[in-house]
Amino acid sequence: MPRKPKKPCAYTNCPELTEGMYCDKHKRQVNKDYNMYKRDEGSKRFYNSKAWRKLAAIQIKREPLCAECLKAGRITPAQIADHIYPIREGGQKYDLENLQSLCRACHNKKHKKACLVPQSRR
Repeated sequence: MPRKPKKPCAYTNCPELTEGMYCDKHKRQVNKDYNMYKRDEGSKRFYNSKAWRKLAAIQIKREPLCAECLKAGRITPAQIADHIYPIREGGQKYDLENLQSLCRACHNKKHKKACLVPQSRR
């Protein structure tokens, strides 16, 4: 299956071409900035813990394809283990039944949608 043509990195004034949104250098920088400025301390500790990284790896091995893409009839490798029911809404942190494998695009779509819902309606 042919790949899409590479496009410029979305980071301001970066001339690198990439298959994703950011080149490798800026992907790390954007992730670092997100973790530094957007996540609360408890979430940082949890998602950086050895237990979470191990469980996320188990989930990706268990379900290597993106669950949302499969529903839409597409086959896409999963990159992220995501909580089906968010922890802040009572979802279990370490329960494999509360995890799904998602590609980065579906994960971002899901969480962008969640961010648009007012706090009182979540």
